[in-house]
Amino acid sequence: MSEPVRPDDRGAPVRDLHRRLLAVGHPVDAVEESDGHFGPDTTRALLAFQAERGLDEHGTVDETTQAALVEAGVRLGDRHLYLHAPMFRGDDVADLQLRLGSLGFDAGRIDGIFGPDTAGALSDFQRNVGLAVDGIAGSETVLGLRQLLGRSGGRTPVAQVRELDRLRQRSPDLHGQRLAIGQFGNSGALISALARILRARGAHVLVLDHPDETTQATTANDFEAAMYLGLRIENYSHSQSNYFATDGFLSEGGYRLAHHCATGLDHALRSADVPATGCVGRRVPVLRRTRMPAVLCTLAPPSVVVLATAEIADALATAITRWVADPHRCDRWNGHAGLPGAEATPNVNTCCEDGVSGAPDAAKH
Repeated sequence: MSEPVRPDDRGAPVRDLHRRLLAVGHPVDAVEESDGHFGPDTTRALLAFQAERGLDEHGTVDETTQAALVEAGVRLGDRHLYLHAPMFRGDDVADLQLRLGSLGFDAGRIDGIFGPDTAGALSDFQRNVGLAVDGIAGSETVLGLRQLLGRSGGRTPVAQVRELDRLRQRSPDLHGQRLAIGQFGNSGALISALARILRARGAHVLVLDHPDETTQATTANDFEAAMYLGLRIENYSHSQSNYFATDGFLSEGGYRLAHHCATGLDHALRSADVPATGCVGRRVPVLRRTRMPAVLCTLAPPSVVVLATAEIADALATAITRWVADPHRCDRWNGHAGLPGAEATPNVNTCCEDGVSGAPDAAKH
């Protein structure tokens, strides 16, 4: 799209927005729809959609929101899916990945992108159930998936289980780890301080400052980073620590790292009168496209964050160190044990024990 669609706009782009919002269960006021007007009710419906999809809630239709509206409008069975350039993207792909993963076929992360992992899992499924192995999710394959999943019930996708297994097998030593740290907006001073601490502890740190989230994700993937942490400072009332999650799937490593970071941020900002850091799953591009555990921290409010730069950098470095040492746990620290000046002992959050996470409504706000 050329220009974002904003409140008070009128015309064909707004009518298209109304049509797509209706298709995904967010109808708008009849008067605004008739006039092709981006009015208050259109804003309400759009904000509800952005929140539901785990996107930035800014009430305008940018490229990310437009893509999400298009992807949300397709259901499994609406079209044939196969490995193609450019790759198919959409809720139908995510549904296919979730069904394959729940049956034990590793389609990779449930990211709604039909890539080589999904193609391989689909062919394996067809081979195992006696269908023609063509790598195409057509009507017969979709019917077979629905019938089998109906009998077996929903299970944790195999990609989610395997991510946790890979984390358990990795070295617990920060020294030599490849870490990607992403800068957005005016977080440069904090990024520099954090990178300096991590490098002093022996990590290989790649600092990314490209403004495009997808570009940062691609660079982190090429670097083969063990984890990605993005930082941005916004004029909000409180901070958030976000990991990748969709309906039925979450990144195990990202989920645990996000909780470590949230606890670290709460400790660093403990002297300021700010709400606790939220920790929720989202689908923003940098979390969707990274192939390693990834977290995006939105730090707020700016006036507090700037004054606490050193404390935040130290707390986040300690959070990363703790996660690398024991990545299959997400301790919520009683007294913030292990952080500078802290006391007491760790208190494990019961929602995130040694097994696979069962975080409810992972991709919701």
